[in-house]
Amino acid sequence: MSEVQRAAPAAGLFRAFWRWHFYASFLVIPVVLILAVTGLIYLFRFQLEPVLHADLMKVEQPTGLVAQPYEAQLGAVRNALPDATVVSMTEPSGPDRSTVFSVSTPAGSRDVFVDPYEGKVLGSLDPDTTLSGAAILLHGELMAGRWGDYVIEIAACWAIVMALTGYYLFFRGRVARARRRAAGAAGAVLRSRHGRTGAVLGAGLLFLIVSGLPWTGFWGAKTQELATQQGTSFWSQDPGALSNPSSTLDESLPHSHTVPWGLGKSQVPRSNPADRAKSIATVDTAVEVGVRNGLRRPMTIALPADDEGVYSAIGYAFEDPGKERTLHVDQYGGRVVSTYGYSDYPALAKVVAQGIALHEGRRLGTVNFWLTTVFCLGVVFMCVSGPLMWWRRRPKGKALGAPRGRLPLRATPALAVLVVALALFLPLFGITLLAALILDQLLLRRLPTLRTWFNVAR
Repeated sequence: MSEVQRAAPAAGLFRAFWRWHFYASFLVIPVVLILAVTGLIYLFRFQLEPVLHADLMKVEQPTGLVAQPYEAQLGAVRNALPDATVVSMTEPSGPDRSTVFSVSTPAGSRDVFVDPYEGKVLGSLDPDTTLSGAAILLHGELMAGRWGDYVIEIAACWAIVMALTGYYLFFRGRVARARRRAAGAAGAVLRSRHGRTGAVLGAGLLFLIVSGLPWTGFWGAKTQELATQQGTSFWSQDPGALSNPSSTLDESLPHSHTVPWGLGKSQVPRSNPADRAKSIATVDTAVEVGVRNGLRRPMTIALPADDEGVYSAIGYAFEDPGKERTLHVDQYGGRVVSTYGYSDYPALAKVVAQGIALHEGRRLGTVNFWLTTVFCLGVVFMCVSGPLMWWRRRPKGKALGAPRGRLPLRATPALAVLVVALALFLPLFGITLLAALILDQLLLRRLPTLRTWFNVAR
């Protein structure tokens, strides 16, 4: 360890925040880098997937031909896959796109693509194995189930610490950075770019973290329980369907990405088999009912699972959650059993729905799309430039090169209150912070080799 490092003061907020910023990066950078890259893939899914699977997703509209009825296309799917259960149908997103049927097979879920003009099955895909499907699984749980979800949530909590400490370092260190740039110091330009980029991205990062927390398995689940106890919810609870519900939309369409967040937990009512004498509704009936009632297109129609099921017509409100709406259509006679949409959401669910639309880069059209793209690229730059700065200044010998500092909590009660409040608001942050402090006290400070390696202030 150099004399400069040995002489570096341990007290003071700047070095303490720099140290926490440094150590938080070991957890945050790998996870945030994955989230940024997979977020970009998901953002461009409508451009990427039709190119990667053009033989399934793209069709040519023959001159003079109109699309076959959806019921006829459904029949083609059932003939091609007699052992599969058709779960839903999604209308083509344009005249050159295929109709998509989601089916359940003994081997798992698949998306089946049908040429709407010729009514023939083009093939099928496992939605979780496509590029965007894999990106979604990585983005949500690192393909590691519940534990992957916890890792992402912990990293998100510490990303808040990185953003807050980063802002402090940016503003407090601006004079020193300018002096180093003027002197032509090694790495000064990269450090300035890292700081300026972080200052622009920090607020957006905080927003994305907060808007993504409702998805998490620990914080999201626990706060939803608290919200329910207070008579509200993160998502909708359709009171019109509670008389005899069979499932929720999420349960009806377990692998679908066309169910709006706010409607996912809404209850699905039942049809009455005693009404068989009436005319039998079809997928086309459900689409027509949806059109008459002003649902946005392309619609997704969830098919009845049994004799008591209903057709659930889901309006495609991609850019405006305020137009999210679902109609449940009786399979006997085609009457609307229940209607539920954004206007019926509790206030908290409305806020969450709008936040998630912004999070996914779709709320404000192309502006939101390109801002999110630039943001993700900026996050990738931050994830690369941070380790590169450390690599350039790392010391030679048996030391990690961590900044030396100790939080002056006794001298700054407001900081102590902020840390405790953050730990209570984000329990996984509090648990991991406590674990880090215990590790610091029991091992790092007591073992000379570790104390030297981690540059621990006594």
